[in-house]
Amino acid sequence: MKRLIMLLGILLIAGCQAAEPLSSKNDPKSQWWELAFTEPHYMKVWVEDSSVEDINGKVFQHTGAGSASGGEPEDGTESAKGWRGVGGSGKAVVGADLPKRIFVRWQSIVEPQTYQVWVDIPEQARQLMRSSITQRCPATPEQEARYMASIYLGLAPGGVVQIWVRDSCHRPVEVAQAKAEIEPLGPSQGKNDGRYAYPVSENSKHYIQKFGIPYGSW
Repeated sequence: MKRLIMLLGILLIAGCQAAEPLSSKNDPKSQWWELAFTEPHYMKVWVEDSSVEDINGKVFQHTGAGSASGGEPEDGTESAKGWRGVGGSGKAVVGADLPKRIFVRWQSIVEPQTYQVWVDIPEQARQLMRSSITQRCPATPEQEARYMASIYLGLAPGGVVQIWVRDSCHRPVEVAQAKAEIEPLGPSQGKNDGRYAYPVSENSKHYIQKFGIPYGSW
């Protein structure tokens, strides 16, 4: 009888393991998630401020600011059109549960213009954020799952906001879009005599002279 019980126990454990072959239960993971910003090539932005409201209704202010991830590839192509990659390091939103909505105010240097918006984050995004750290990538089951869930806000001229999260295989998945309104007080909310954080770079000037700002491509 004891042998039978032992055998059933072994089969039960094996069955559970077979049912969850990609589980990352024992993989190291952060209890927080990160917020990051990205920009189209040549379309430099400066994030003045951001805030997060989590799914419990708690608001976290000043969750990220500064430059966004982008580049100036100088390859002669219209590389500012669309989104050519989602990258850059983010900042952990310490103490927050998963996001319900995110606020961002930023300067679009090449226009120049200042925008602000609250972006609603859909449930699909939160589900992907959860699964990104609780499940290993099916293509590489031998590798540990992602350490931290992440969400990226792409900021483009015209007040366009694109939102991605990364899945368990590190791939960016588009989950939402938004259109920001113009900040009526201008850059730095009128506290800096209308000056923007940067001048337009020479590379951006040359790109815009040749191709223009590709509104409608983001």
